[in-house]
Amino acid sequence: MLPRKRAVGGEAVVAEGEEDNCSAGSLKKPRISTATTGTTETTGNVNSNSNSSIGNNNSNHSRGDAKPPIMALGEGNPPDIDEDLHSRQLAVYGRETMRRLFASNVLISGMQGLGAEIAKNLILAGVKSVTLHDEGSVELWDLSSNFIFTEDDVGKNRALASVQKLQELNNSVVISTLTTELTKEQLSDFQAVVFTNISIEKAIEFDDYCHNHQPPISFIKSEVRGLFGSVFCDFGPEFTVFDVDGEDPHTGIIASISNDNPALVACVDDERLEFQDGDLVVFSEVQGMTELNDGKPRKVKNARPYSFSLDEDTTNYGAYEKGGIVTQVKQPKVLNFKPLKEALKDPGDFLQSDFSKFDRSPLLHLAFQALDKFIMELGRFPVAGSEEDAQKLISFACNINDSSTVGKLEKIDQKLLHHFTFGARAVLNPMAAMFGGVVGQEVVKACSGKFHPLFQFFYFDSVESLPTEPLDPSDLKPINSRYDAQISVFGAKLQKKLEDAKVFIVGSGALGCEFLKNVALMGVCCGNQGKLIITDDDVIEKSNLSRQFLFRDWNIGQAKSTVAASAAASINRRLHIEALQNRASPETENVFDDTFWENLSVVINALDNVNARLYIDQRCLYFQKPLLESGTLGAKCNTQMVIPHLTENYGASRDPPEKQAPMCTVHSFPHNIDHCLTWARSEFEGLLEKTPAEVNAFLVNPIEYASAMKNAGDAQARDNLERVIECLDKERCETFQDCITWARLKFEDYFANRVKQLTFTFPEDAATSNGAPFWSAPKRFPRPLQFSIDDPGQLHFVMAASVLRAETFGIPIPDWVKSPMKFADAVSKVIVPDFLPKKDVKIVTDEKATSLSTASVDDAAVINELIMKLEKCQKKLPPGFRMNPIQFEKDDDSNYHMDLISALANMRARNYSIPEVDKLKAKFIAGRIIPAIATSTAMATGLVCLELYKVLHGGHKMEDYKNTFANLALPLFSMAEPVPPKVIKHQDMSWTVWDRWILGDNPTLRELLQWLRDKGLNAYSISYGSCLLYNSMFPRHKERMDRKLVDLAKEIGKAELPTYRRHFDVVVACEDDEDNDIDIPQISIYFR
Repeated sequence: MLPRKRAVGGEAVVAEGEEDNCSAGSLKKPRISTATTGTTETTGNVNSNSNSSIGNNNSNHSRGDAKPPIMALGEGNPPDIDEDLHSRQLAVYGRETMRRLFASNVLISGMQGLGAEIAKNLILAGVKSVTLHDEGSVELWDLSSNFIFTEDDVGKNRALASVQKLQELNNSVVISTLTTELTKEQLSDFQAVVFTNISIEKAIEFDDYCHNHQPPISFIKSEVRGLFGSVFCDFGPEFTVFDVDGEDPHTGIIASISNDNPALVACVDDERLEFQDGDLVVFSEVQGMTELNDGKPRKVKNARPYSFSLDEDTTNYGAYEKGGIVTQVKQPKVLNFKPLKEALKDPGDFLQSDFSKFDRSPLLHLAFQALDKFIMELGRFPVAGSEEDAQKLISFACNINDSSTVGKLEKIDQKLLHHFTFGARAVLNPMAAMFGGVVGQEVVKACSGKFHPLFQFFYFDSVESLPTEPLDPSDLKPINSRYDAQISVFGAKLQKKLEDAKVFIVGSGALGCEFLKNVALMGVCCGNQGKLIITDDDVIEKSNLSRQFLFRDWNIGQAKSTVAASAAASINRRLHIEALQNRASPETENVFDDTFWENLSVVINALDNVNARLYIDQRCLYFQKPLLESGTLGAKCNTQMVIPHLTENYGASRDPPEKQAPMCTVHSFPHNIDHCLTWARSEFEGLLEKTPAEVNAFLVNPIEYASAMKNAGDAQARDNLERVIECLDKERCETFQDCITWARLKFEDYFANRVKQLTFTFPEDAATSNGAPFWSAPKRFPRPLQFSIDDPGQLHFVMAASVLRAETFGIPIPDWVKSPMKFADAVSKVIVPDFLPKKDVKIVTDEKATSLSTASVDDAAVINELIMKLEKCQKKLPPGFRMNPIQFEKDDDSNYHMDLISALANMRARNYSIPEVDKLKAKFIAGRIIPAIATSTAMATGLVCLELYKVLHGGHKMEDYKNTFANLALPLFSMAEPVPPKVIKHQDMSWTVWDRWILGDNPTLRELLQWLRDKGLNAYSISYGSCLLYNSMFPRHKERMDRKLVDLAKEIGKAELPTYRRHFDVVVACEDDEDNDIDIPQISIYFR
């Protein structure tokens, strides 16, 4: 069982009778007494066999008796957004979309595996309410795909059995149930309704009602049948999409605009323009041609990387002088959905996922209709392996095709329909996870108007996941097991392979939680020989709870891997799982040693950074283990299959590195808010972490610190000493008023004096050495700020800086700090000295410069003098004085960290006339928050687990595997075969990056050289790590010929070879007999 939720005010409603009016004010909250007993105590009239009246025609979710109008998009007065909890989701959706979600009521009908996955994703997203409908009872069959149910739930109503565990995911969502037959009138209480197990006849009836309702109710029908799935969306006759892709509007910095028809707009080559023909843009800050600053959207033509034409005659406009920003205007889009009855006959264009299956969707359109007819006529699903049932379904499909007037198929693939028929009853967990992500995202779109809906049919299959050999019908029969549904598709033999697998999952965050749930339901590592190891060195934070669904609020601060492993074992008690808290890295190769890697069947990455992925990739490459790789970024996800000898490895291709702004741009010439936030983060760390840490390093061991500075003797050492002296001398704080003084003077320094100095050194009319204006785009001319205690932003900067400065000095913070009037009074007491700009101040303008410190010939002499000053400062300090360095923590809104960083950035933005941002947006950028939502995570892991079937079966070809890129916002699905590894050939041999040559019996250097000569290779260099063991150019190296390689590695390479290591690796440079270099595999030397 999943960890139980403590009583913190969540609502789980199971009300009685269809005639009861059940307002939100009267809904009763079941109180779960403790996290361990699992005892549920409810108040009010609750009956386990009753139906909830939520969704009933006589009920509503409002307070009082009057029924408010229900809008197509969720509106009303939702609760405040918990930014700590939803920060990653806010980074994807934004506040307005989240507010609409928080006001939306959703119905999910059909609580088998797919319904459970959709419900999970929507509850994590935070809709207002989810009503679960199911008339059926839990069967053992359901346990193949539904993470909510256990063997103890068999026989209970599916909806009722789901409530408590789904409620644990998010206490702010009202979860209720309906357990009797739905009527179409009950749908009027919802913004969106989802059906996962409904006949086409009933679906048409419900969809017609939703389509014609005022306002329309978004209708989604989705099914998972074995390795086949479908989605149909109808959001009404006119549905407005407010933001089709969720991307920020594109911008450009203008370099010139011609007086022409059409006008040519050129932008600086700082970044490529992302405009497309037909885009609408607005202009601002244009000097000279001010007619363009009217805010009127204008159309882009002939878009190019750094220029575009404007569909406007500017011949008679003022001549362009300088400046200007051009910004894309995102336009709403209205979609006209057809009702299901019409769409079935004329489906239009299907959303494609795999262009190698371009003709598959029309056939699956027929197949799902044929299955519906089969069930209607026979009253049951087809039996797995039954040829008679397959022929019956094929006959239905042919009849439907023959009667079609639009899109009639010339040929029907009967083999594919056999596969479809045999698995028709099964809901497989990977398919449910994938479609749970897709459908969950469509519901979000329906409730918010954010992102482009699926229009209107999507069909998908993964028949490549089936075993390569024909399946015996007897192998598909149920064995009264929780895996019976999976066995009906793949057979008992593959099930045994899954159960006996040895799997390593690296990471137990959002991806890791989903993977653990999936493998537990699939039965992976649940046999006597099976073993699942999961490792993660991180602990649970509040922000994890909106996606990492195995965690609860009381788990905050606990080890992720341990909690996740325990929760996964509660999904399937047979799971053999071990949780570790080690980071998989070179430092832990004593834990993850050769034996560990050699025994693995497959590795699944659930990581969030490239370097860790590259390390695991190298380990899998070395030990020739399959690696299943995936990642998400907001609504986007990708999967990559790394299969020994069949595909290239993860590290074979890299994304280009992110473009970094030059240091001089960040420090003196910012032109966007990202530059301001990068600077703010740097200043925060310098003032509050690095300088206090330097102070402590000196105070702990003054002699050693002084010696280190003298030995360094460079500009960096000089700067460090100057900062330490400044901190302990003239900027040392002893009272909170000292901290306020320091903060107020910092404001003056940052936002007034430095700007005055910069504009004194480079006046507005300054020119470069070649005569061009110095302050030309993208540079923006700054203006100093005049401090005012009446300016909330300026006062907030001083407050946040004062509080954090006090924290570094261990000074108590008085309560009156939070009183704006009292704090302003304290700030007004600070005396600010006048500032006069200096001549000959050097300001770095070279974009290639990597440091602002300028070296000096007399650095060493200055350092000696500074050390003497520092020693004098030390004598004035109280005994045992230490500072408290502050490490930046973005996810605690009470610690003033983001307050200071956002204030620093916004004041700097104000200097340069750059639009300011709120604290949340600042947190996303400065905190480098990766946007994340549950839907894309679920989809990625479902796709990976479809590949896991292939890997653990072991007989698939490269063309059977699929790499995927998907963007649920568009929506876009792109699946393709992996890329094969590069093959190197020499004589009659060939090898790839997957090959590793092994030489055993503890060889000598001579034996290795001869072994290579026998392959037609002449080795001229052999190295271990960075040490050269042999080079043919060095005569003395020939004296090493008869020495054991292991001895050379220990003596020359200083190799430390612990007892668990049986080999070491050498890199050999070779050439053939024609002196051509040959790139050979790494060679492993086994010495014991």
